[in-house]
Amino acid sequence: VMESSFGISDSHCLATVRGHVLRNGQKELRLLSLLECSGQFKLDILANPEAIVLSPVPQLSIPINSNFQIVREAEEALLIDFSINSTVRIRLQGEGTPDLLLELQDDIHTQSFLQHVTKAKQQAEKRSSLPRKMEPVVPVPVKDCVPVPPQRGTSKSTSNNTNNSALVKPSKTDSAFSMATDFGFEEKKNQQNRIVAQREAPPPPLPPLPPRKGTYTPSTNHAAGPTTKERPPSAQNSTPVRNEFQFVDRSSSWSDSRSNYTMRQAMMSSHTGSREGLLKYRLTKKEKEYVDIKNFRFFIGTWNVNGQSPDSSLGPWLCCDTDPPDVYALGFQELDLSTEAFFYMDSSKEQIWVDAVEKSLHPKAKYKRIRIIRLVGMMLVVYVNKEHKHHIREVASESVGTGLMNKMGNKGGVAVRFVFHNTSFCFVNSHLAAHVDDYERRNQDYKDICARMSFNLLEYPPLSIVKHDVVIWLGDLNYRLFLPDAGEVKRLIDENELRRLQEYDQLNIQRKTKRAFTDFMEGEINFIPTYKYDAKSDRWDSSGKCRVPAWCDRILWRGSSVKQLHYRSHMVLKTSDHKPVSSLFSIGVKMVIEQRYKKVFEEIVRDMDRMENDFLPSLSLTRREFSFENVKFRQLQRQSFLITNDGQVPCTFAFIPKLNDSQYCKPWLRAEPSEGVLDPNETMEIFLEVYVSKDSVTLLNSGEDKIEDILVLHLDRGKDYFITVAGNYLPCCFGTSLETLCRMKKPIREIPVTKLIDLGEDSCMEKERSRMNFLLDSAGTEDKPLKIPKEVWLLVNHLYTKACQQEDLFQTPGLQDDLQSIIDCLDTSIPESIPGSNHSVAEALLIFLEALPEPVLCYELYQRCLECSHDSRLCKQLISQLPRAHRNVFRYLMAFLRELLKHSIDNNLNANLLATLFASLLVRPPPNLACKQTSHDRQKASDFILGFLMGGDED
Repeated sequence: VMESSFGISDSHCLATVRGHVLRNGQKELRLLSLLECSGQFKLDILANPEAIVLSPVPQLSIPINSNFQIVREAEEALLIDFSINSTVRIRLQGEGTPDLLLELQDDIHTQSFLQHVTKAKQQAEKRSSLPRKMEPVVPVPVKDCVPVPPQRGTSKSTSNNTNNSALVKPSKTDSAFSMATDFGFEEKKNQQNRIVAQREAPPPPLPPLPPRKGTYTPSTNHAAGPTTKERPPSAQNSTPVRNEFQFVDRSSSWSDSRSNYTMRQAMMSSHTGSREGLLKYRLTKKEKEYVDIKNFRFFIGTWNVNGQSPDSSLGPWLCCDTDPPDVYALGFQELDLSTEAFFYMDSSKEQIWVDAVEKSLHPKAKYKRIRIIRLVGMMLVVYVNKEHKHHIREVASESVGTGLMNKMGNKGGVAVRFVFHNTSFCFVNSHLAAHVDDYERRNQDYKDICARMSFNLLEYPPLSIVKHDVVIWLGDLNYRLFLPDAGEVKRLIDENELRRLQEYDQLNIQRKTKRAFTDFMEGEINFIPTYKYDAKSDRWDSSGKCRVPAWCDRILWRGSSVKQLHYRSHMVLKTSDHKPVSSLFSIGVKMVIEQRYKKVFEEIVRDMDRMENDFLPSLSLTRREFSFENVKFRQLQRQSFLITNDGQVPCTFAFIPKLNDSQYCKPWLRAEPSEGVLDPNETMEIFLEVYVSKDSVTLLNSGEDKIEDILVLHLDRGKDYFITVAGNYLPCCFGTSLETLCRMKKPIREIPVTKLIDLGEDSCMEKERSRMNFLLDSAGTEDKPLKIPKEVWLLVNHLYTKACQQEDLFQTPGLQDDLQSIIDCLDTSIPESIPGSNHSVAEALLIFLEALPEPVLCYELYQRCLECSHDSRLCKQLISQLPRAHRNVFRYLMAFLRELLKHSIDNNLNANLLATLFASLLVRPPPNLACKQTSHDRQKASDFILGFLMGGDED
């Protein structure tokens, strides 16, 4: 079961497939999901695949370990092609679970799923055969201190061949949970849904969303990609769940024997699967020949409710038109401002507002809720007229937090996507950064949401926001007016000079200058600003801050066949300091005409049959060698090349893993797109992106990994093309162990790599000695290590001297440009002052702590830390047993945080907030336990830190 921490799921779904459990001659529908967390795998079986749309609760969860068995019946069938409707049967046996017989569709999706499960089992078996070792504590392998990570492409398989061995008899009790099968099943906790149910099967076989395909648009700059702001880092807990590249961190390789690899290739290159994908692609390109456009009414609403509860009917907002809408999409912001909502995702107000909404929907129609998602105070709920519910499919939702370290969910966005008839829709509800002057931060929040919001469906590659036919973006975007005089603004409002005021509107200016929402449209605003009012009234803000009125609450759209009928505010509702806003759209939806569809389908099949018999696919590449110079931590580099289909038939391409690798590239590299289809003479631009995150920085710092890789571009039914990637990496103090940093008297960039390795070895031995000798600080030596890393001192000292009274410290994110400048400064110099804002320095400190290869509270003491969290004496005793560098850093940080709490009136900090935030960084579970960490464990870790914050000044 996935748990949420700051709105981020701890498990990553690798593959999902739908099938049937065979029991007593009956077939029962199931959904199988392979999940990974910190290198541990499990197979979840859901009793109702439709329930995954709303709340993925497994009926059965099978750990994949040495006791796990998966046996495919009639293995010789792997050597032949299958018809589209053929099936395959597999048997599952796991630890403490009954023997299960399942029947799956024998297509490319099932084959891919079996491939992933086989890899997971082999990796689990390999791990179980290795002797247990201590977790690495420094970034350099030292004998008897740090295990050496496996090398790519060189490890030998230790897996056992799966055969029809004796299986445990089925259990007599195998009850399934009762789950709702309609769209109305409510999400009590907003976990990020990583998978959704498959679309309904034909007839008629409706065309799906297209795979990534290429119409070449020249890039303005091939050599240098966008800044980090355009590709924000995803700061997460110790386990990468959905990082900026959608990678699973490869702590060890999924190594397979050559025979198993050949079998996987045979499964993956099934003619049935590749033909099906190409057929879908061709159908999409001929879509206009078999669809008609019909207009439907969409009601979009947004309201920042300022943590209030509804005190009147929402009818004046939700049913202000004569005719009922076909679809409602309603977004709320600041639904709940409580600490429980901020840290633990629980909200008592969610259901109150949902009930108020459902009582106020248009009385002339009956509606079905198809999805609700909430991240802290942002909630998006979508309803559809019951007449259309059978035409809604492929529903999914996602959330992105853009608060501190891209982790806090007080700012960010939630989104719902689905396909209605044959048109894909995406609704995004966002709450962007506040304050008049922070429009650049709002721009960055928008880019963060666009870059990180990704929907994972069963049959397609991850879908971004822009990969939809129609996108509607709503919410409290928080853009203000470039007019500081509230009196002048109010005078212009009284004189109805709204157009003149809109010339100073920050959102309009950002769109015109192409800094944000560039390709979105917005209707003419004929209503007065919706922010800020005195609560329960129509009076402008009369508080001491006297906020300047602004159009914070907006609705924008992109896509074709979209006509805005109304754009308005609703002044009669006075619950909040914002007024609700709504927009009514008439949107043309593509509807499939079955007879025309069948005709096009048959024509394509005949054409494909002819071409497959006559021709083989071929590609030409403009480049095959790439060099990335001076790669840095958290700084994106981007280069591109063109591929052209120079053959006479459409070709399907994909980057594939090399032998014994689980991913097609190293964690710091990505190809975008990584797969697609090209028609003859069609050209596509492929981007290669290098980005070093916290999950790959340590091995690069230590020299164990290099900016070197070879990509294999595979052409279905054709040959492979090899692409070489090389470059040089600039070491970074972020991602380097505390012991190593304590032995560095100079900036890390001034130290040769060979010396860094020596320092890593010395620091490892230093750590071992410090465990046995608590008096090492008094040892006199010229090579005496620093008590704490200079980088920690520089960051903390800056905050101590300049930011103790900074409002919302550790709650407001910094700017990406500032963060990169801070990292470069610490890597290259010992500065007298740190560049950037106080908020940026604060976030840099948190990123530093999160990137440590071993946290301040060492992994081996994690469990003891939880056990003694209730006893301050035991807690202090545990800290005294830490290695010297860890012990000193912990005490230094606690002293600094206690100082911050003395200024809580100014900085809005409290002990609970600091304890929760720093516990997630200082008291991290070992990687093999990360996915098992419960909310109770997180609370214990927070209590451990809280005890030191509330205690007196010590040590």
